[in-house]
Amino acid sequence: MMQKVRDIKLEKKITADGLVRQFYDAGGFSAKKLAVGVNIIEEMFKDKDCTRFLSLPAAPISTGMRGVIKDLVKNKQVDVVITTCGLLDHDVARLWKDYYHGDFMMDDVELHKKGIYRLGNILVPKESYGEIIEDKVIPVLEKMYKEGKKQISTKEFVWALGESMQKEKNREDSIIYWAWKNQIPMFIPGPTDGAVGSQVWLFSQKHSDFKFDIIADEQELASIVFDAKKMGALMIGGGISKHHTIWWAQFGGGLEYAVYITTAVEYDGSLSGAQTREAISWGKLKEKAKHITIEGDATVLLPLMLAAVLERI
Repeated sequence: MMQKVRDIKLEKKITADGLVRQFYDAGGFSAKKLAVGVNIIEEMFKDKDCTRFLSLPAAPISTGMRGVIKDLVKNKQVDVVITTCGLLDHDVARLWKDYYHGDFMMDDVELHKKGIYRLGNILVPKESYGEIIEDKVIPVLEKMYKEGKKQISTKEFVWALGESMQKEKNREDSIIYWAWKNQIPMFIPGPTDGAVGSQVWLFSQKHSDFKFDIIADEQELASIVFDAKKMGALMIGGGISKHHTIWWAQFGGGLEYAVYITTAVEYDGSLSGAQTREAISWGKLKEKAKHITIEGDATVLLPLMLAAVLERI
């Protein structure tokens, strides 16, 4: 039987969930995919046997979407976070300094002369990035070293950063703070690919026995995957964080639930553009997994989707 296409009705007091439910009945290309994604996330969040992974890159954390990710971690709606070093950069920097609105078409030569970095349409003054990160991260590394911690996992490092924020005024805005507070493991498979990770390299120039132990992270990920009854993942963007999530999922028999939001295309064979269905062939998703790939900008889609889910649960 075929489902009829129904028109969307924009009422005065429509809610996020009310709109998303109409998306499902209306069809409409990406709108229908978004509605399916909300249904999958809702089911994944309600499944008490499911270990829930969140993977994402750094760029959205320079925007207001940082608050959406923070709430997922604060409210314990995810069990594991796999991300990039840049998330640490933006989360740490924005605890003490502000980022600003810009435009994609701004003059980058002029911005360089003024000491302002551009990340899409977000502006990051130099004093809001490298300097503040060095000031705040090095004392954490010194404390760990004095305590005899000389080979650290990225999870351990993230939690140490979070613990160091507990007396800060804006601590509850931080993803890292809540990861430590709720003891939610956050793994950084590419730990030196950013300003925070570079501080570890810099610190090691004076303390050559201090280093990341990424194998310790892999051991803990293995334990999480092997102990999981079921697994699901909300994946934002592609790259190393997405791949690390599905790579480990295959060793536990694959994901039961998968929602992927991406702007990448499939035709070039890239991991970032690979649809969730491709992962079934690798055993990274179960053959009968509930999954959807949604094409679009997560800074638009994710807040709407999670607002709808929160109304339901």
